[in-house]
Amino acid sequence: MLTCSCLLQSPVGRRLMVALLNLIFLLSAAGGQAAVPEGPGTHKDLLGLYADLQEWKKAATDLASAYTPEQVNHRNAELVRLQERMQTMGVQRWSVPERVDYLTVRAELDQQQFIMQVTRPWARDPVFYVSTLLPAAFTDLPVANSELVRLQQELQAVPLTLAAARENLTDVAADYADLAIRTLTMSDGVEDGYPYREDPPHGVIGWYEDLLSRAEVQPELRKDISSAIDALRDFHRWLVANRDRMNAENGVGKEALNWFVQNALLLPYSSEEMLVLAQRELDRMWAFYALERHRNRDLPEILIAESQVEYEKRLADTDDLVRRWLVDESFISIPDYIPKELDMMLVGTYTTGYNVPFIVRKTPPNFWEQIQFRDPSPDHLHAVIPGHRFDAMVAARNPNPIRRNANFGARWQGWAVYLEEAPLQAGLLQERPRTRELIYLFGLWRAARSVGDIYNQWNEMTAAETADYWMDVTPFLDTDVARKYAYLRPAPGHGLEYTIGNIQMFQLLGDRKRQLGDSFVLKDFHDEFISKGRIPIALIRYEMTGYDKDVEKFFNRRPLSSLAND
Repeated sequence: MLTCSCLLQSPVGRRLMVALLNLIFLLSAAGGQAAVPEGPGTHKDLLGLYADLQEWKKAATDLASAYTPEQVNHRNAELVRLQERMQTMGVQRWSVPERVDYLTVRAELDQQQFIMQVTRPWARDPVFYVSTLLPAAFTDLPVANSELVRLQQELQAVPLTLAAARENLTDVAADYADLAIRTLTMSDGVEDGYPYREDPPHGVIGWYEDLLSRAEVQPELRKDISSAIDALRDFHRWLVANRDRMNAENGVGKEALNWFVQNALLLPYSSEEMLVLAQRELDRMWAFYALERHRNRDLPEILIAESQVEYEKRLADTDDLVRRWLVDESFISIPDYIPKELDMMLVGTYTTGYNVPFIVRKTPPNFWEQIQFRDPSPDHLHAVIPGHRFDAMVAARNPNPIRRNANFGARWQGWAVYLEEAPLQAGLLQERPRTRELIYLFGLWRAARSVGDIYNQWNEMTAAETADYWMDVTPFLDTDVARKYAYLRPAPGHGLEYTIGNIQMFQLLGDRKRQLGDSFVLKDFHDEFISKGRIPIALIRYEMTGYDKDVEKFFNRRPLSSLAND
């Protein structure tokens, strides 16, 4: 029998040995083991690494100094060291939940690495800077003590931040430049997180001018506010003057998008596959909408609420209906710590106030208002109970710090979109048949967003073209909402996460019913699912079903650096 040393004596033997080693590597990779670390690190070490990653994220809040070339190199080097620590973990010896935690942390690292090396918002997106300046302008005056000091510091940082922006913005995407110019001087009334005004100020500059007018009660702030306004106006003029050279593409391209969704988001699909899935969902939602309209053809249309009082009654009635139905139909457990009053559910946990307050403007109601002013049910299920606010309250009590703090978009939004249609299919809204039509309108808008976002990230549609496409395929959609959602965030994937996450939810529901048969209990399914935290649904599926095919792929990922080498 030949030994290894004998084989290596001849060229043929060496070639055979190389081929054998390659075969062993391929077989082990196919079993998902080649990329599973087998170091000395424990799950406790992973928790420490995760805490360090959160501190790394917080270290870049001062935009005036955080994104100089030297700082960018420093932050990239720190990410590399965190990635190297990940490889020292003894994951092969860990339990399934611990392996899931490992992949969750690695995905968050991959997200940050992608932002640092691919999307680079500090160099490509002026709104990256402008958006951070808004909270100061929203401050209610007067303020005192530490709040006064904080506001003065934020106001004095505005000129410094915008000066740094001019230095750093060397590769600006055309779509982002247009959005920044518009954001500084115009308002369309659909911005998230803004104080609600029936006649909102004109853009970021308008909000600072509004703050200046309110500073009559606190004149010591007027100098700093005026300096901030001057800096914002100068920045706007600089953007307009240099707009012609700001012509980079908005999207990351097909290959980079595939890497991001499969590694940083842990979605088990390519972007090409997700395009097919999203188009299928768009077609299905349009078909169901048509059938529901036919079914309800002899019923009166739902009219928009005519007053704040009428709208708030619809909100209260919806909250009562949903809460009673969740309990009566054993859909999900309602923990004792979930507030019983609607107003408490609507403040603080997810955002302040209603998602869609009752506002009368000179322009017609926007898309969200067209739906919600008719019946609040779709967004109440999505964003209040058992959606976002409920979800966040449950997550806040998770004892695992990774599960408590992680929030992957396809899990967060996929669960919320699932909660629009799943209760409908389970019997909710039987007494509100016209509301079923609104659920399908929400669903087709989510699917349309997925299709448009993928084409936009492939650079096959500009932001304006994406908005036009959405307007063509979405009833009630207005130009302001379409424009807002056509501009994507520092990392891609947000728009497609709603529909793709929803598809994963229904897949998991079917998986568990097939596995458990007559032992399947819907409430138990939902309780177990939400207890896992807001981690990628593919990982929750692995924990709940034992299916490990997707997880094997996740462990055997390509490094981000390989994109530049193809």
